[in-house]
Amino acid sequence: MCNPLIPAAYRAAGPDAAAAPGGQARQDFPPAPEPLPVPVMDNHTHLDFPNGDRTVAVTAALDAAEAVGVQGAVQVGCDLESSRFTVQAVDLDSRLLGAVALHPNDAPEYALRGELEEALAEIEQLAGHPRIRAIGETGLDFYRTEGEGLAHQRYSFRRHIDIAKRLDLTLQIHDRDAHDDVVQVLREEGAPERVVFHCFSGDAALARICNAAGWNMSFAGTLTFKNAANLRAALAVADPHLVLVETDAPFLTPHPHRGRPNASYMVPYTVRAMAELTGTDLAELCTRIGENTVRAYGSWA
Repeated sequence: MCNPLIPAAYRAAGPDAAAAPGGQARQDFPPAPEPLPVPVMDNHTHLDFPNGDRTVAVTAALDAAEAVGVQGAVQVGCDLESSRFTVQAVDLDSRLLGAVALHPNDAPEYALRGELEEALAEIEQLAGHPRIRAIGETGLDFYRTEGEGLAHQRYSFRRHIDIAKRLDLTLQIHDRDAHDDVVQVLREEGAPERVVFHCFSGDAALARICNAAGWNMSFAGTLTFKNAANLRAALAVADPHLVLVETDAPFLTPHPHRGRPNASYMVPYTVRAMAELTGTDLAELCTRIGENTVRAYGSWA
């Protein structure tokens, strides 16, 4: 059962249309879900990215999330601009922690401009803020980057691992079509104490590797997609003490609202799907996710 109201911060200025012109994906936000019985955190969101056709203030976005039982979030940087935004945002609201990094698809662009070392140095400086708790999102992406860019991607990933280890921060990994290589680099470099596979995209085999290594698996709305049998198989074998939840907002909106903009207030859709798939009591699952998230990033207080 859903609350029929879209949170005020996400309502369109005019009447909501059933669909965008030309059959395009709807750009109106989904209704707020029923609140969770125990609060959880969205451990990966991008509050600086455009949300549909409107801009939503950090505090308003967190208010909407808190109203349905999402009591905090991790704002994630992907380049210098968004990482600088992240540092500013965590000072605005105590419900927010941050992660800073150069995304694996952005790192080659910095390298080709001769700016990678300078950018990495700034990432390390930004990571010194006490409410920045993770280096991320970093990793490997073989879907969008190829050729010469892959070498820059690998180098950047290794440098981010080093920063996370030296600063004792969590490593938040972007892994797209690169599971074996990500695991190989982590093993070669020596993984930080805390690792999170953001928007976990592997299968049961990768989940078992994460179980053995103690690496967290963060499930997003993709888990609810009809074609995501691999993710459901992974969740089935994942160590419950390593499972987190996220939105990756404004992307990856869960079923039944796939294709519409995403936001942290939609975490409950994914959590309820997780509870149903694993046969776990919803309140028990929420409690465990909350505890897992604090172990991964530290206290929000």
